[in-house]
Amino acid sequence: MRLRLLTAGESHGPALVATVEGLPAGLSVSSAVLDVELARRRHGHGRSPRMDFEVDRIEIIGGVRHGRTLGGPVAVLIHNTEWPKWREAMDPEPREDLDAVRATGRGGRLTRPRPGHTDLVGALKYGFDDVRDALERSSARETAARVVAGTLASQLLHAVGIRIVSHVVNIGGVRVPEDAATPGPDDLERIDASPVRCAHPATSEAMVARIDEAIADHDTLGGVIEVVVHGLPPGLGSYVHYDRKLDARLAMACLSVQAMKGVEFGDGFRLADVPGSRAHDEIEHDGTDFVRRTSRAGGLEGGVTTGQPLTLRVAKKPISSIPQALDTVDIDTHEPAKAINQRSDACAVPRAGVVLEHVVAFEIADALLEKTGGDTLAEVQRNLAGYLADVATR
Repeated sequence: MRLRLLTAGESHGPALVATVEGLPAGLSVSSAVLDVELARRRHGHGRSPRMDFEVDRIEIIGGVRHGRTLGGPVAVLIHNTEWPKWREAMDPEPREDLDAVRATGRGGRLTRPRPGHTDLVGALKYGFDDVRDALERSSARETAARVVAGTLASQLLHAVGIRIVSHVVNIGGVRVPEDAATPGPDDLERIDASPVRCAHPATSEAMVARIDEAIADHDTLGGVIEVVVHGLPPGLGSYVHYDRKLDARLAMACLSVQAMKGVEFGDGFRLADVPGSRAHDEIEHDGTDFVRRTSRAGGLEGGVTTGQPLTLRVAKKPISSIPQALDTVDIDTHEPAKAINQRSDACAVPRAGVVLEHVVAFEIADALLEKTGGDTLAEVQRNLAGYLADVATR
């Protein structure tokens, strides 16, 4: 069994849709749980005023009955509470007055693409004469659907003791000290209490100050998020095919999130600077299990989990919609122009951490089901327990 996700919808359309196929029957699901995770996605210092308007209204429309999954696809609508303001500009039905709608008012035709966004490449690829046709779908608003899918997947992971925590380790060059402790599975509430979702209090304060500087300079900031997965069994993923390696799957999933530019596992790029004698995790047996003395590989070897916590870091670039608009070219006239400035965050790194938690959860749940199979939660739990009992005898 494998999980599959399909999302649909535009940033200012009537709703986003998340459809998840492959979840076993018997998982606990409720709108209240989804609401909590979507609210986490909207918080963080440096956020856009849009987050105050974008109050997500959830509607589960399939695959769940009386709070339990049925084994079929689960479909969730995330209604756009601002849709009435954008109905005319984003109407999916044909309009006789389209030219008038595009010429004036909200949603008028946009011809000045932003460097770093999909505005220009989307217009060139699909032949659009209005970059809004590209930016609406490529907007990070789509991550709300990814959070819904990841929350559904997390219900499975929690049922087998797997927990995921994200935290911010760098914003605009303000970094958490190298010797800072890695957050544990019970630290999520403390991390969320930080305005920048940083687990290190002194660095959290410095990050807030750095964001305030960027706001004063009419600029935007990126950063780095670390995601840690606790409670993993050994043996998830595979080394026998390139597209089944768990590190490759996780890297693809993380880089598919808007504005993410790099992924490393464990010590990642730092391993390029040291000799092999200091690059690998030496193995010993503690009388019960095989264990590793270090975690330089980040809990993965050959694309397979080792049983250690899995750690990865993701680099996020600054948002491309910048108050001090960058130079561009008007696609109508080919003359120099200033890029459009859509309403956006000064820094979305804290919110991106929440998104990455859920993206990772979805891939881990997929790998778990690949290993255990099972049409019901009870079957998954039974099969995993049998596998772990077998591993313990080796």
